[in-house]
Amino acid sequence: MAFIIAVDGPAASGKGTVASRLAALYGYPMLDTGLLYRAVGVRLLEAGGDLDDATAAEAAARGLDLAELEKAQVRTRAAGEAASRVAVHPGVRAALFDLQRGFTLREPGSVIDGRDIGTVIAPEAPAKLFVTARPEVRADRRWKQLLGQGETVAYDEILADIRKRDERDGGRASAPMTQAPDAVLLDTSEMTIQQAFDAARRIVETARARSGDLPG
Repeated sequence: MAFIIAVDGPAASGKGTVASRLAALYGYPMLDTGLLYRAVGVRLLEAGGDLDDATAAEAAARGLDLAELEKAQVRTRAAGEAASRVAVHPGVRAALFDLQRGFTLREPGSVIDGRDIGTVIAPEAPAKLFVTARPEVRADRRWKQLLGQGETVAYDEILADIRKRDERDGGRASAPMTQAPDAVLLDTSEMTIQQAFDAARRIVETARARSGDLPG
């Protein structure tokens, strides 16, 4: 049976970095599901569509080509905002469900990060982490990341975006972002990248031992 590592959490919490390092450690494929929603948003915007049009957003999701996840536009601030807006549409989430679900079934295991992995996509995952950090810390991380990508934006704008996205992601009717009851909370606010990874590795190793999956 595939060993699934589900990593959930809000934007800029460090979940992507943690997930990618866990994937490298165990030799598992990794899927950043946030990129799927970003790609849908970008696809819709490039077609001149309305992010709040549920029908158009679902059509964009159903026609998504995974190669679109590699586009530079998918990693911009605008794409992040677009992702949060299209993700509220139940049809978009339904359109992307099978793709995500299929990924979790890969042998011998997989790492998948997002906002509803442990609650909706793979509720049976033996290893579940909910990675978070204070909004101010997350805003600072995202601000520095965007500056490094050449985007000019004020920190206060990023903080406002972070708070707005948290509210939207946590308040949507379909698959809201929430910590699964059996997920381990990992607050990275005061952690270095290495410290966060070490803590995540310990959480996963505990889950592997509990499930009888041997360390490797």
